[in-house]
Amino acid sequence: MRRQPTSTRRRFLRLAGSTAAIGALPLAIRVRPVEATPETMAAAIRNVVGGAVIQNGKVRLEIPPLVENGNSVPMTVSVASPMTANDYVKSIYVFNEKNPQPNLGNFYLGPRAGRAQVSTRVRLADSQRITAIAKLSDGSFWSTTADVVVTLAACTEEVI
Repeated sequence: MRRQPTSTRRRFLRLAGSTAAIGALPLAIRVRPVEATPETMAAAIRNVVGGAVIQNGKVRLEIPPLVENGNSVPMTVSVASPMTANDYVKSIYVFNEKNPQPNLGNFYLGPRAGRAQVSTRVRLADSQRITAIAKLSDGSFWSTTADVVVTLAACTEEVI
């Protein structure tokens, strides 16, 4: 007794056609990420520090002031701290004004880290202000800011 094949040419073509239609659907949708704003950045900072006073100083933010391409921007944050068992940096937070998310990164340190410094590369959607905040072991918060001009923005790709 010969078995009938479970899939026919017609069924295959229907399945292939519907798969192609579903695959083409996302191309018709424009993708635009929502930008963070100075207000959303301030809200993100309040979520981290609560009602604590943020003091200027102790934190150093090294980022180029003029960036040709925002897709890979080098950044180093360092904090003046002895990094001893009683006096050390607990965490470093980096915020921005115009990327889709206001928080660029959170870094958690301890007294055994040796020095309070982190280096990374970030994507920047546009020219904007970057703020770095350090939380010390005594509960105090210290910060600094830097303005960065980006000539070719990242994070803004559109699919048409």
